Amino acid sequence: MSETQFDLVIRNARVATASDTFMSDIGIRDGVIEQLGRNLGEGKKEIDAAGRTVTPGGVDGHCHLDQPMPPPARMSDNFDTGTRSAACGGTTTVIPFAVQEKGQSLQSAVDDYHQRAAGRAHVDYAFHLIVSDPTPDVLTRELPKLIAQGYSSFKIYMTYDDLKLNDGEILDVLDTAKKNNALVMVHAENADCIEWLTKRLEAAGHTAPRFHSHSRPMLVEREATHRAIALSELIDVPILIVHVSGREAVEQIRWARGHGLNIFAETCPQYLFLSAEDLGGDHDYAGAKCVCSPPPRDKGNQEVIWNALTEGLFTVFSSDHAAFNYGGTDGKHPEGEEVGFRYIPNGIPGLETRMPLLYSEGVLKGRITVNKFVELTSTNAAKAYGLHPRKGTVAIGADADLVIWDEREITIQNTMLHHATDYTPYEGIALKAWPGMTLSAGQIVWDGENFFPRSGQGRFLQCDAPSLLPKK
Repeated sequence: MSETQFDLVIRNARVATASDTFMSDIGIRDGVIEQLGRNLGEGKKEIDAAGRTVTPGGVDGHCHLDQPMPPPARMSDNFDTGTRSAACGGTTTVIPFAVQEKGQSLQSAVDDYHQRAAGRAHVDYAFHLIVSDPTPDVLTRELPKLIAQGYSSFKIYMTYDDLKLNDGEILDVLDTAKKNNALVMVHAENADCIEWLTKRLEAAGHTAPRFHSHSRPMLVEREATHRAIALSELIDVPILIVHVSGREAVEQIRWARGHGLNIFAETCPQYLFLSAEDLGGDHDYAGAKCVCSPPPRDKGNQEVIWNALTEGLFTVFSSDHAAFNYGGTDGKHPEGEEVGFRYIPNGIPGLETRMPLLYSEGVLKGRITVNKFVELTSTNAAKAYGLHPRKGTVAIGADADLVIWDEREITIQNTMLHHATDYTPYEGIALKAWPGMTLSAGQIVWDGENFFPRSGQGRFLQCDAPSLLPKK
């Protein structure tokens, strides 16, 4: 065969990108899309998509894998099981967090996280930083150096005692981001309000998992979102408000956009598919499975989040996968005990279910177009975190990270998933689609029934400056 032979050709694909939908063959060589067109030459291997929709592989820009935790807590998914789960759900790039502990250098946090990932990942990955101790050395030396080395986004917290920053520290971090063309992600909840409400609830004996949501009503998210926007405006730098859960935070973001501010926003499946009812009753500890922050809101609020997705308020749709086992001694039952909501590890699994949930309930039910789906689950995250156009699109020169969708009835059960977590909060939800095939760098990692390991073949990605940010 001639030199133009492809390693793989996907034929008869209904290709969907964030902007277009078209019929095409896809010619792949050396893990990269080399040609798009009709009647391409033959490949060493060929797949007939048979008119099925083919999208870029998902980019999950917000997930937590093997993150250091104070004992006895331990995240159930590491880079092996987490990226396995991602691949089987159509996600081919993950961006978890290298967490700086107070008193620790950022570089040592990054070094530790590289050790945790090395030789384990089945799909490509990058790192966000979490800045919890913005010392002068971190702000003037470490952070600018790491941004230049490809860590162009970092997260800050307005809650959690071991992570939260005060307003002055937030301003310092935002100023550093502006000077170095980086993107700051903000967890926006008012820590003092949460602590005050938690103490009141505990004093009244209200410690069941469902009271987690009572300690974090929408107003604590609203206030912190408003404050984060104001601090961003003062420095004149864009920010991304992560895991927006409710109507009141949405209203703050809409106000900011209406005033011309560059405020980006993310939401997650738990705010579309879970509600406060899933946190259980006064004596129902099973609600611990759905304890996350911000918590799921009332069912009426789900429609608010759907509407905001449809209208374009949200830039990205991420899983916020932070998985802990329900059973055992290192997850939702610390040391094997039922504990008050304050002590339940925050977070739920969702890497594998993120894409199918939105494709089935969003695209196939007519809430969003397939192009909006691609934008939310892949393209905008690639742009926000400096990976586009290598990731997030189907184009010549892009990595051959692709999903061929099967439109079929399927009911989510934890037994069918590939994470290392002993439950899914989405158990029993009936869907009408699931990835029929996932390719990472032109290699099949999921064929609709079987996972094909690529342990250690997932590459670390250095991120460029976010392309969503205004040009300087």
